[in-house]
Amino acid sequence: MSFDLILPFLRPIEHLIRDPQVSEIMVNGSSRVFTERQGRIEPVPGIEVNEKSLHVALRNIARLLGDDISESKPILDARLPDGSRVAAVIPPCSLGGITLTIRKFSARHFTIEDLVSLGSIDHKLASLLCLEVENRHNILISGGTGTGKTTLLNVLANFIPDEERIVLIEDTAEIHIRKSNLVRFEARREQTTTPAVTIRDLLRATLRHRPDRIIVGEIRGGEAFDVLQLLNTGHSGTLSTIHANSAYHAVSRFVSCVLQSNIDLPYAAIKSNFADSINLLLHIERRNGLRYVSQILKVHGYDAGSDRFQLETIYERKE
Repeated sequence: MSFDLILPFLRPIEHLIRDPQVSEIMVNGSSRVFTERQGRIEPVPGIEVNEKSLHVALRNIARLLGDDISESKPILDARLPDGSRVAAVIPPCSLGGITLTIRKFSARHFTIEDLVSLGSIDHKLASLLCLEVENRHNILISGGTGTGKTTLLNVLANFIPDEERIVLIEDTAEIHIRKSNLVRFEARREQTTTPAVTIRDLLRATLRHRPDRIIVGEIRGGEAFDVLQLLNTGHSGTLSTIHANSAYHAVSRFVSCVLQSNIDLPYAAIKSNFADSINLLLHIERRNGLRYVSQILKVHGYDAGSDRFQLETIYERKE
């Protein structure tokens, strides 16, 4: 178990880390602990985490994982061997005491049937999504934190034909696609003795590895421009995710990410390229513990004269 590496330093919350029903643990200072179970966040009373001990624990965990945390480097974002994440911010940047969030990796491989049984999608929508992937349409999945974007991407990727070669690019390895001809690339943060390797670097390297499909775990910044470049040169069937509040908002978020690439392109040209590249916008939400696809938009184009995207709502779920 990967958590065995850090359990000696986190005894007050060890039982929560070991609890298979707990997917996330959030420590807000010394006496406020919350967990997520089955999509619901709830407080855990009666736990006291000594601030000084927690500080020492984080320093040991960081060093164990090849990182560091101190007043000069107050942010920790580390990954355990199984893919679980340990994130922390310490004072003076965290005003209410040390903030620690542990996001546990789920080893369960969800299928489309699982999503149907959980109420995330229905049978008709499952068939539609399967067809969209098989037809090599470019799909952008949007949603907030913890809504299940990565899970949905995993499920959709399983519809890619086995004979196709997939290159998967991630900032942090979280996606587990069960395909034999799969190449995995992971970005690397800059460290004391090693330079950074960015998503953009990996996207440029990808074309030399003969991909049939390119999957980008999450679009966060300037790599959005490189994704558009790839899609406009014949690389169809791409899947990716983006943080957004709605399918409509995902469009403006993506365009904003392109602008972060420092490429001197007219705003209208960026929007036009987006409309030519992305076929489907799929939004997923989490409400009352249920994660579900709430909206799907088909992108038909962009009218520069009216500065409007031509979007068709092909699915909408009302709760």
